[in-house]
Amino acid sequence: MTDSPADVVRTVADVAGSLRNYIGQLPPVWIEGQLAEWNPRAKAHYGKLKDLTEDASINITVWNTVVDGLTEKFKQGDKVRVLAKPDFWVGGGSLSFQVKDMRHEGLGDILEKIERLRRTLESEGLLDPSRKKALPFLPLCIGLVTGADSDAEKDVLTNAKLRWADVKFRVEHTLVQGEQAPAQVAAAIAKLDGDPEVDVIIVARGGGEFLHLLAFSDERVVRAAAACETPLVSAIGHENDRPLLDEVADLRASTPTDAAKRVVPDVAAELDGIAGHRSRAFQIVSATIAQEFDRIAQFRNRPVMASPLAYLERHEADLENYRNKGATLVDHAVDRATDHVHRLTAQLRTLSPQNTLDRGYAIVRGPKGNIVATTSEVSSNDELEIRLADGTISVTAS
Repeated sequence: MTDSPADVVRTVADVAGSLRNYIGQLPPVWIEGQLAEWNPRAKAHYGKLKDLTEDASINITVWNTVVDGLTEKFKQGDKVRVLAKPDFWVGGGSLSFQVKDMRHEGLGDILEKIERLRRTLESEGLLDPSRKKALPFLPLCIGLVTGADSDAEKDVLTNAKLRWADVKFRVEHTLVQGEQAPAQVAAAIAKLDGDPEVDVIIVARGGGEFLHLLAFSDERVVRAAAACETPLVSAIGHENDRPLLDEVADLRASTPTDAAKRVVPDVAAELDGIAGHRSRAFQIVSATIAQEFDRIAQFRNRPVMASPLAYLERHEADLENYRNKGATLVDHAVDRATDHVHRLTAQLRTLSPQNTLDRGYAIVRGPKGNIVATTSEVSSNDELEIRLADGTISVTAS
């Protein structure tokens, strides 16, 4: 590069303009670093992005319209990746990078890992709604997994006691973020699940940024919750980017306070409900009894109930008439049947062979028992049997 002649002098504005034009032609680039400064202002957020290992930094500007479109929240100290285009400010002679997009460093890999775990759990049926267990109506002892002296713990205990003062808790304090949190939370769930006095388990944290909730999407925690025989409630309190624990748990509560209200019934409200049901039941029973008394009174006022014998006496004569008529009809039927029998007997006697014998006739049977009608049927010396009215005679034909 050749030095410019001494007589060729350029103004600051000319040089600054040329520099701005040159820098303005450079394309946007992804830059990784740590937010050493992060200052929100009326129109933009101004920050300084520091290299993660070297002593180097650049200024960044993120207009509020870009910030409003981001899905994540940022603060000083966060490790981030930004898509930025260099911009030279002529008036101040400073170089800054205009940020078009901004993400937490490595967030894409984290989201992909969580999504892979979600698909695995789904393929194993661990996200199936049919696996979810119903919560007990009135738990005598509640297991609580939460941070020590946390707002989440206070919210659960306070709201539960307000609803039912006698409810008992078994509290397991754990870390709720960081590398050691998943192992501690999983162990606490397993410990409470093994306690026979614990009726339901609440895992609570008072919300937070997505990266601070990663412990509750850790496979150890999720599988501990899936293996839990005791009904489990997830109360992480984060509406966006819900952790996987929410999907495996038997119930998801929006906040720790919501968890307390959904696990512990309001005893005062339940007692009011019972009193209301008892009152309505008493009214129904009283109305039914009064109605039945009225019906009994109506029955008693009927004439037949006032004088039961009068009713019977009215039908006594009819009954006697029916009895006499029935007896007469039976007698007539018997007489007719007797006459008919006598006629049939006379007919039978008239037609009977015995009647013929009684008039002096006889029946002659041959040697073979056949009836002999003519003399030609009998041979000399045949043994014959003669049937008379009062007996038989054996003779020999001559």
